[in-house]
Amino acid sequence: MPKSNVPSEGPSPAELVDAKIAGLTDWRGAMLARLRALIKAADTGVVEEWKWSIPVWSHHGLICTGETYKKVVKTTFAQGASLPDPAGLFNSSMDGKVRRAIDFHEGDVLDEAALTALIRAAITLNMAKPG
Repeated sequence: MPKSNVPSEGPSPAELVDAKIAGLTDWRGAMLARLRALIKAADTGVVEEWKWSIPVWSHHGLICTGETYKKVVKTTFAQGASLPDPAGLFNSSMDGKVRRAIDFHEGDVLDEAALTALIRAAITLNMAKPG
């Protein structure tokens, strides 16, 4: 029997991200939820996806991911090395030629304005790419 081109039924990316956040009953869930809200509020064209078993946000290409570990919540910007970071938010994956990441620890306060500017810069970079 031929394979169907109809996607299989299952949870939406938003439902998977909701479940991930709900499953994190400590500070990491609250941090991931706040990051998610900021990313989605930065631009109405942001698309929430679920890839590699983690939340991913895109707009004309990958913006960033939301990863959770035992002691950090990490957001990795796909083209972070090409982004201006005047507030010095990037603090992880600094030796990579393309990616840059921000590790958030328990008790960290988000610089929401600087993070929003970084997200918007990533979108602008993605939109400037040919294709």
